[in-house]
Amino acid sequence: MSSNEVSMPTSDHGESMDAIYRTQRHIYDLTRKYYLLGRDRLIADLAPPPGGLVLEMGCGTARNLILAARRYPHARFLGFDISEAMLENARESVRRAGLSERISLTKGDATAFSPRRLFGIAGVDRVFCSYTLSMIPDWEQAISAGADALVSGGRMHVVDFGSQRGLPEWFSRGLHAWLDRFQVSPRAELEVVTRQVAHQRGLLVEHRNLYRGYAQYAVIGG
Repeated sequence: MSSNEVSMPTSDHGESMDAIYRTQRHIYDLTRKYYLLGRDRLIADLAPPPGGLVLEMGCGTARNLILAARRYPHARFLGFDISEAMLENARESVRRAGLSERISLTKGDATAFSPRRLFGIAGVDRVFCSYTLSMIPDWEQAISAGADALVSGGRMHVVDFGSQRGLPEWFSRGLHAWLDRFQVSPRAELEVVTRQVAHQRGLLVEHRNLYRGYAQYAVIGG
């Protein structure tokens, strides 16, 4: 374990994710680029301030962190995931990208974390979740934890599967059947929950549907 990582206890959910992605992780980025739509749009919107801290909840293979770190060379990036199997790939990807000095990784639970406990900092300027909430049973709590990790003026960005209401019914049925294989459940109430979380903290919120409802994108804060 390198000096920029902190060990966290395992959990039932972590073990479940390890079981699913122990083999999938090797082809994850190659296959997911075709249907995890909106990720690059989220990265383009982050725009952290100079010297800012950006945290990804559920960083997976670190694909998003690496792209973001290259796009924003003036910022520092943090990531955690509940799956140790995915973190193994993430660490190696970050090392190969030559970004170990700017990207710190650790194991953590999105529903029960704090930047101070994981990384020894008070808060971050940007938090983002990319197709993560649909894999977290207590996803509402994850949104609350992410919003609480923001410093004043910070923003939380979320992209995930949408309702698919604007798409053919056969497509929606097929997509849901595929996602069920990986314990992925689109969060139909994402807009409602993000508005509740933002209202409770006196923050702004924006929600929009992307690609005829295939995906949804929310921003809290600012």
